[in-house]
Amino acid sequence: MIRIENHLGTITVSNSYFANLIGHVVSECFGVSGLVNSTTSQGLRSLISGRDTADKGVRVRSTGRELVIDLHITVTYGVNIAAIVKSIVSKVTYTVENACGLAVSHVNVYVADMKVH
Repeated sequence: MIRIENHLGTITVSNSYFANLIGHVVSECFGVSGLVNSTTSQGLRSLISGRDTADKGVRVRSTGRELVIDLHITVTYGVNIAAIVKSIVSKVTYTVENACGLAVSHVNVYVADMKVH
């Protein structure tokens, strides 16, 4: 849960909301084959349930009034990784800031694998 207090009260946004929002944006980026489990708990939950978790490959943390987003992705072989990462960072930052009004401090993108299509 991300909690932010202002003069009107407390705003609480669930991590699953961010995971779904960010996961959808990242999966639509050119050259991204998918997201991979970034934590042991994500891997265990997907193994037990037999399907992917909503927060697969996405981790969101708050540092004061800003967010830090970690993404673990798989890219398509033969594409420019630097261009993909630049596109992801700008799309995720824009989407989160417009959807929630929260500032994004960093978007860290980790390329875990390459897939041949």
